[in-house]
Amino acid sequence: MEERKVRVAITHGDTNGTGYELIFKTFAEPTMLELCTPIVYGSPKVAIYHRNALGLQANFTVIGKAEDAQDGKINMIAAYDEETKVELGTPTADSAVAAFKALKRAADDASAHLVDALVALPVRKGVQVNGQPFEGQLSYLEKRTESTGKAFNMLLNEQLRLALATSDIPLKDIIQYITPEQLRQRIATLHGLLKRDFRLSTPRIAVLALNPKGENGAWGNEEETIIKPVIKALEGAGIQAFGPYAADEFFANRSFEFYDAVLAMYSDQGTVPFMTLDQGEGYGFLAGLPVVCTMPIYGTATEIGGKGLADECSFRHAVFAAIDMSRNRINYDEPLKNPLPKLYHEKRDESEKVRFAIPKKHDAGDKDDKKGKARKSEEETAE
Repeated sequence: MEERKVRVAITHGDTNGTGYELIFKTFAEPTMLELCTPIVYGSPKVAIYHRNALGLQANFTVIGKAEDAQDGKINMIAAYDEETKVELGTPTADSAVAAFKALKRAADDASAHLVDALVALPVRKGVQVNGQPFEGQLSYLEKRTESTGKAFNMLLNEQLRLALATSDIPLKDIIQYITPEQLRQRIATLHGLLKRDFRLSTPRIAVLALNPKGENGAWGNEEETIIKPVIKALEGAGIQAFGPYAADEFFANRSFEFYDAVLAMYSDQGTVPFMTLDQGEGYGFLAGLPVVCTMPIYGTATEIGGKGLADECSFRHAVFAAIDMSRNRINYDEPLKNPLPKLYHEKRDESEKVRFAIPKKHDAGDKDDKKGKARKSEEETAE
């Protein structure tokens, strides 16, 4: 990592949206190219179309593979060969498929360790890919990296790290997904990544309640039957989890400021207060994947495609986070690759009886006798 800059793979997202606008605006700042080497997975022709439509002064270098990436430049890989018709501001099936193909190529290179991190611009859900509806980037990357069930969504900004216990599930079905095993795994995974990706030695996790606050469990008792027992069990494993806390009071009192991360039970419970608190610097993180993957928190924004109105702040923070987390993982993992070898010593009786035993007199006498003989031999030699 010291020999080269962090290589960040960036997918171009929906080709009728704001992806290229975000990329060109962000890397127009020279210091960005000092921090990392961007590799854009997309279409050079579509990139030129966007650049001309927006009137941006943006240059990039076309490369054939990630290994050819050059520092100090925006590198671009043609993720597919087909022509893509650009209709700025209008979401189409072709523009969504083009976004998926870029994600697929970038995911393959990330799995092959040809890039250090991935920043994924949005792909519309539901688009038909090989006859199947696209379920979203989290589901796709989970399957692609064989980490199904372990990955989850997070939202982050300067004030808050918010994780979701469930996502993309109808509200009426949430309860059946909140099981002791699922919740235990989610908190343990969150604890591990806070140490590895964010380098927090003793992270503190706040767990939100599932039900509104009520008397004697009138509105549900999952807090008593599931959440509290899981928190108690994790305490024995050295994981500092606290709660469950009623979401309204927790955010109203800004209690999140006392914790390193917050686990919400379902999407709206966490995303609504997060978006209310966010000042534009927030970004998304697909946690629990083998590759670091961040993204801006808004959608494809095709309605403003080509208008020059996109705010690149969230995307820029997603790039910053991808750089930091990829370095943190390397620094965290490096000492574990070559642990100190086990030191073997002479086997001896370590029992309490031996440790506290009084030395035998003849042992001491033997030592004195040997010392005496040595002195006598030295005197005879001197004579």
